[in-house]
Amino acid sequence: MSATLLAEQALNGLQFGLMLFLLAAGLTLVFGIMDMINLAHGSLYMVGAYLTAAATQASGSFLLGLVAGIAGTALFGVALELAVLRRLYQRDHLSQVLGTFAILLMCNEAVRMLWGPQPLMLNLPAAVAGPVELWPGFSYPAFRLVIIAAGLLVALGLYLVITRTRIGMQVRAGASHREMAMAMGADVKRLFTLVFAAGAALCALAGGLLGPLLAVQVGMGESILILAFVVVVIGGIGSVRGALVGALLVGMVDTVGRSFVPWALAGLLGPAAASGAGPALASILIYLLMAAVLFWKPQGLFPARG
Repeated sequence: MSATLLAEQALNGLQFGLMLFLLAAGLTLVFGIMDMINLAHGSLYMVGAYLTAAATQASGSFLLGLVAGIAGTALFGVALELAVLRRLYQRDHLSQVLGTFAILLMCNEAVRMLWGPQPLMLNLPAAVAGPVELWPGFSYPAFRLVIIAAGLLVALGLYLVITRTRIGMQVRAGASHREMAMAMGADVKRLFTLVFAAGAALCALAGGLLGPLLAVQVGMGESILILAFVVVVIGGIGSVRGALVGALLVGMVDTVGRSFVPWALAGLLGPAAASGAGPALASILIYLLMAAVLFWKPQGLFPARG
């Protein structure tokens, strides 16, 4: 096991964790402020990836396509919140789960009708398609470094907005004591719409950036939605800081586990046993992490309430 391999996997885990943060930040605010379970959150990630791919193919520019995908998904999120989700805020969690699951299914079928069942190709931008030598003997894909930089900038921007602005004060108040924020005169309806639009935009950013690395296909949001919920549970509901820490933990544990657990088992049990047991064991490490965190801190690492 070389230092180069460790550095590469650490960067991979950081990149994956920051992309999970983009998904989990919006999800934890929607859950923490609106007290709403939104299973359609992954569909916004899928819609953002498809809009980015379609706009990139039409314009020939990945940057323009990404901006168009973010703007289009934010508008779609606002329309979805105003037309459908606003009617679910006062319902129980079962009604929210059933309603948003129906939205998820409809989004999948709408995407299939618009773009077909085959995955869309989203090529890497030519300027960052190659590797970058970080130090002698170690090169890393430039586009993954762009993803890391974008994730860190978004995390910094969210921190400044939430801690330094009036709207951020209302978001923190709504996440900690929603009823008191309403009693103090906060425009809760506008706040809900802004939070949902911001969450949709972050989903689109994650979908657009991961599109060149993963397949842009129908149903791509379901698997990553599960990881986003794990991040929210680990970090604490309603906490952006918790979402960041939880996402980085999940990204590192998942990447390191998939890279090194099969290798370690091969040394203990042999290659044949490791090929079957290694991936299965690596895939449950994040759930073991979640169980350990909840055993230690049942409300998550940085709960917004309490």
